[in-house]
Amino acid sequence: MSGQHSVEKIGGTSMAATGVLFDNVLIAGRKGADLYNRIFVVSAYAGMTDLLLEHKKSGEPGVYARFVADDGADGWRDAIETVRDAMHARNVDMFARAESLAEANGFVDARIDAVAACLDDLARLRSHGRFCVKEQLITVRELLAGLGEAHSAHSTALLLRDRGVNACFVDLTLWDQQDMRGLDERIEQAFAPIDLATTLPIVTGYAGCSEGMVRRYQRGYSEMTFSRIAVLTQAREAIIHKEFHLSSADPKLVGTDKARKIGRTNYDVADQLANLGMEAIHPGAGRGLRQTDIPLRVRNTFDREDGGTLICGDYVSDTPRVEIVTGIRTAQALQFFEQDMVGVKGYDAAILDVLTRHGIWIVSKASNANTITHYLSADAVKVKRVIGDLQDRYPDASISAHPVAIVSVIGSDISRPGLMPDALKALAQADIDVIAMQHQIRNVDVQFVVDVRQYDAAVAALHRALVEDNDEPVAAEGRRAA
Repeated sequence: MSGQHSVEKIGGTSMAATGVLFDNVLIAGRKGADLYNRIFVVSAYAGMTDLLLEHKKSGEPGVYARFVADDGADGWRDAIETVRDAMHARNVDMFARAESLAEANGFVDARIDAVAACLDDLARLRSHGRFCVKEQLITVRELLAGLGEAHSAHSTALLLRDRGVNACFVDLTLWDQQDMRGLDERIEQAFAPIDLATTLPIVTGYAGCSEGMVRRYQRGYSEMTFSRIAVLTQAREAIIHKEFHLSSADPKLVGTDKARKIGRTNYDVADQLANLGMEAIHPGAGRGLRQTDIPLRVRNTFDREDGGTLICGDYVSDTPRVEIVTGIRTAQALQFFEQDMVGVKGYDAAILDVLTRHGIWIVSKASNANTITHYLSADAVKVKRVIGDLQDRYPDASISAHPVAIVSVIGSDISRPGLMPDALKALAQADIDVIAMQHQIRNVDVQFVVDVRQYDAAVAALHRALVEDNDEPVAAEGRRAA
């Protein structure tokens, strides 16, 4: 049976807009009892995890990457002082009360000093040459990741208390505990003494546990924490606050006046978005919510009055329609051709084994009698290593890779008549050549593989033909999946 509360996750960009966050989400005009029966799971402030680990997009090294590189005694120490300065600067921008600012900075200093002491100890061991600290580096990464969320959660709880809200800082980072419990047990232990009717928990998005959150989920760990809290506390609804609406396409590509909020969809669509790398929700996090029938709402932090997009397990649009056009700007098409493949088993499994060992994300694949093509979300360097391994195993095979773009049209039911002819006509009229195409039987998505240089134009053309020219209001309820 569902509870009366919601569990809500706040992304890093929304966290950084502190004033808007308080006005539109955390307080948003609420008073008294209306402030409670909510749990907030927070990410680190935008850019902070990049400084702690490495920049998510550019790869610029942070504390962790500098420590791993062992780039001199001052490399990682300078990086960690950069983190301290950034956290202090963030606190100065947020706190009006001198006492609260001092408390927030004291918390940051204590955490950073302790982490620096740990890294110093490891650096001394490494300098002896006879000690291998490779296994400890995984722990270092986990430790540093949790520092960003500890800062944001502690500061947010303190700011709320300054405004008269009974907020509590819930630290799941395993900072001062020796036991390595499982994630579920750690969450249950933390929430057992909390009365949600009178207390507003602000929870770290990182949770220290035996599974290793960063090791298992990379940078998507905060969504896993959020999902498990919602499941274990039997939340009424799960809500993700982002800096944008979940829209029918990137407004920068199709125009802000043309993109529209999706409004309603289902977890199947959310899975397709995750497969393409869109940050709707981590597929592992969505799985838990779907299995326990907890609806997920994606809201725009900067649009206080809008209810956002509601994602449910059994929703299907009243009439077949395309809900979103998106994709991957640069993917790699790995083509494996072997004349002797016909009627012989084992090639597919061998390719998958190599891709798994190299940690390559498979977006989709296609095959015929003697060719298997995998469309991969990976850089060319990694794919080149994959080709080398496969070529060693199959010296007679012809193996190649080249960059492509993947544009996908997605919806809870896209089985409307004429969709494929309309899509191909729209691409042809925009002078876009289709390299390959995949249409699944379930009628949830169609993928068009095009030249990398034509990605933007393909998204705009398909959105215009399949969304703008077929615009219908989103039904309030839709229909249930069969």
